[in-house]
Amino acid sequence: MKLAFVPARFGPGVLGGAEDVTAEAASGFAERGFDVEVITTCAVDHYTWANELPEGMHVEKGLPVRRFPTVRMSSRAAAAAWSSIQSGKIPDLERQVSWISSQFSAPGLFEYLLRHGQGYDAIVFSPYMLWTTSVCVPFVADRAVVIPCLHDEIYARFEVLSPVLAEPALIWFLSEPEHLLAHRLGPVSPNHEVTGCGVPVPEGYDPSGFRSRHRLERPFALYAGRREEGKGLNALLDHFFAATLARGLDLDLVLIGKGALSVPERISRGVVDLGYISGEERDNAFAAASVYVQPSPNESFSRTVMEAWLAGTPVVAYAGSTVVSWHCERSGGGLTYSDAAGFYACIRSVLTDPAEAARRAGAGRQYVLDNYTWPVVLDRMETSLRSAL
Repeated sequence: MKLAFVPARFGPGVLGGAEDVTAEAASGFAERGFDVEVITTCAVDHYTWANELPEGMHVEKGLPVRRFPTVRMSSRAAAAAWSSIQSGKIPDLERQVSWISSQFSAPGLFEYLLRHGQGYDAIVFSPYMLWTTSVCVPFVADRAVVIPCLHDEIYARFEVLSPVLAEPALIWFLSEPEHLLAHRLGPVSPNHEVTGCGVPVPEGYDPSGFRSRHRLERPFALYAGRREEGKGLNALLDHFFAATLARGLDLDLVLIGKGALSVPERISRGVVDLGYISGEERDNAFAAASVYVQPSPNESFSRTVMEAWLAGTPVVAYAGSTVVSWHCERSGGGLTYSDAAGFYACIRSVLTDPAEAARRAGAGRQYVLDNYTWPVVLDRMETSLRSAL
């Protein structure tokens, strides 16, 4: 089968769960003998969508990659849509359309799929809310496969985005709660599967080297991910303040990832921001941490939780994320909290009972190995692909 994968961004320096699963699935299918091509934009940064990479055809990570430049256009309708979103209101359909195009568009990519889309047996899009998926899927719906990476957020209720779930030939959901959310929101393509997401298993870790390289002498909790609204980082900083300064918990907080960050002065001495680091060093960070914290309510899978468990690190997560709570309950590998007091209790439990923390981390690791390695997930994806198309 000839497959095209259409992430909005692809390549070195790209950070994002949807982008990771798309890139790794593309490589996995290529290794299984599929004829795979990546069709994407020239952008790296999802804040600016600037064209940082050369357009045209290239070979990257062993895959043929076809890049198209992005265009950004603002409008009064888009500005009005953003105003509605920020106030928690769903904008009307016309403004929804303007909002999607105001993030970025890639006219050349759209034209290419319109002209050449029938030359692929399947075209895989992700995530659901970006222009490359929402605009292009309806025109190749008979061979479109969507990995929505769906969150319970205001965008998921936009009328303009409903065809992304209703019309494709196949949908791959990353978790059962994401699947159930899609059905609550509206029509879902009859061909859909909960495939999960593959997570690479590192050959080894260097926790002591990580601590030494970054001069980390105290035990620390780790947060890995984007610094943006909806990921729960501000609440985590508040809870960390309450746990360490107000209650005397002896712990630092290490942050890795991309995006602007403002740390309150009162806790700045206990927060270490390492910014963006390499994939190998990220793995080492997970292994070096005393605990991994996942404060985000908006997750469709939560790859970082799986990476922490693989590294043998216990997880403490926000109970408001139905997906992460589902993983913690199924695996027996994590503790969940709802407020600052609960956060303190979970962290204290991990630090004062290392044997139980290790048991939970071990259960989490086995859960990932049983359900979410790439060979296991690719088997599910390939079976559903051949059945649906």
